[in-house]
Amino acid sequence: MRQSKTKQADESVNWQQELAKDIASFSLNPLAYSLYAFPWGERGLTGHKGPRDWQRRIMLDIAAHLANPSKRFQPLQIAVAAGNGVGKSSLVSMLTSWALDTCEDARVTVTANTEPQLRTKTWPEITKWKELAITKPWWTIGATSIRSADAGHADHWRADMITWNEQNPAAFQGLHNVGKRILLVFDEASGIPEAIWDAAVGSLTDENTEIIWLAFGNPLQSTGAFHKCFGIRSHRWIHYNIDARTVEGTNKDLFKQLVDDYGEDSDIVRVRVRGEFPRVSSTQFLNQDTVYKARKFRSEGHQGLPRIMGVDVARFGDDRTVAIMRQGRMSRLLFKNHGLSTSETAEKVIELWQKEKPDAVVVDGDGLGAGVVDHLRYRGFGTGLYEFHGAEKPQDGAMYANRRAEVWGQMRDWLNEGAQIPDDPELEQELVSIQYGMNVRGQIQMEKKSDMKARGYASPDIADALALTFAVKVRARAKLGPKDAPRFGEYAWMT
Repeated sequence: MRQSKTKQADESVNWQQELAKDIASFSLNPLAYSLYAFPWGERGLTGHKGPRDWQRRIMLDIAAHLANPSKRFQPLQIAVAAGNGVGKSSLVSMLTSWALDTCEDARVTVTANTEPQLRTKTWPEITKWKELAITKPWWTIGATSIRSADAGHADHWRADMITWNEQNPAAFQGLHNVGKRILLVFDEASGIPEAIWDAAVGSLTDENTEIIWLAFGNPLQSTGAFHKCFGIRSHRWIHYNIDARTVEGTNKDLFKQLVDDYGEDSDIVRVRVRGEFPRVSSTQFLNQDTVYKARKFRSEGHQGLPRIMGVDVARFGDDRTVAIMRQGRMSRLLFKNHGLSTSETAEKVIELWQKEKPDAVVVDGDGLGAGVVDHLRYRGFGTGLYEFHGAEKPQDGAMYANRRAEVWGQMRDWLNEGAQIPDDPELEQELVSIQYGMNVRGQIQMEKKSDMKARGYASPDIADALALTFAVKVRARAKLGPKDAPRFGEYAWMT
């Protein structure tokens, strides 16, 4: 009897050794790991033969990256915008299990758009798959962490569920694991503020470390850091848009009903079915397509029109002072900088004034801008100078709550009709990021700069400078010819 128990113990040890050897062989191959480690066709995976096709593509991307010596220790960033029901959470769970099992002392951090999403959906799915894995005995699975069952490794071989605080994103600044592996997962990434994304960048700096950053979610907002993964930061990310109708096992009848009810190109179908960003969010003031077209638009026939320079003066350390010139349908950036005193800013404006010879200069006179206006007047540049105050009463009180909202509205009309802006992704982001609302009187009011910063966006300094050029009406320098009359009238009053 004793020999039998000894033999069984030896067989168990040998089996565990063989299992460890097999699992280690999948260190660079999450697809092969997933096919080996989970009970496909059984238990909670009845009817499934392995990962779905789109999940396999992501796994193969990871394998290709890790197999390339020149890339293996460079951060790999993958963003997936998908329709409903395609299996985003199950892919996150398989990759979390792979990352832990196949690299000693690996670290995994998982977060989501909200704490309820993280606690009730994302993390339970991860722990469910870890319970299914053949390596379950290797781990202690808890309510907020998965730790190595080996006491000597429990503190640093682990996965953690981390909630975030936009005002204190430090939890994402200290994720380091030099020489090992880091997996960072953002679930429902569209709702995670930019400040958290910026903090997470600090986790990408370790040398000789496998670093994988995954961002998954429905593409709910046509602004924000997740949207940038498919736009101005797309060169940093491998990015996929997954149409739920192309994924095996999804509810095709429901998707057909949505298309029939709302239309193929409706925002609800774009987001929930096609995995594409909405054309415009309900609170987004400027349409993404319009702004992008303005970057590529080239104005003609504007040379005889008045030149109006807008100057937005920096209020805080991170803000910038910006000067921009608009002439009819054309605009160009003249200057942007931060850290200047009011006198230095005023002298820079004078330099531009003398060089560009604008017909009008509009300076935001709120905050530090008042000192710039005073200095310009003191230096004898009062003629053609206009001081702007965003809180003043608008000319169109039925439409707008104040002058700032009014000039932004006039700028939007200008863009919608076809206009040229600097081909600058930073300006595009500022224009499409700002939101608006309606007050109790039904007037449009723009989001405050402080509120944008609270959402993780930079102050829209360039966009505000451009909007200032709509604060005055200036007669054209010369009478226009007949061919210009239909568009501008006999004289151009640029608003």
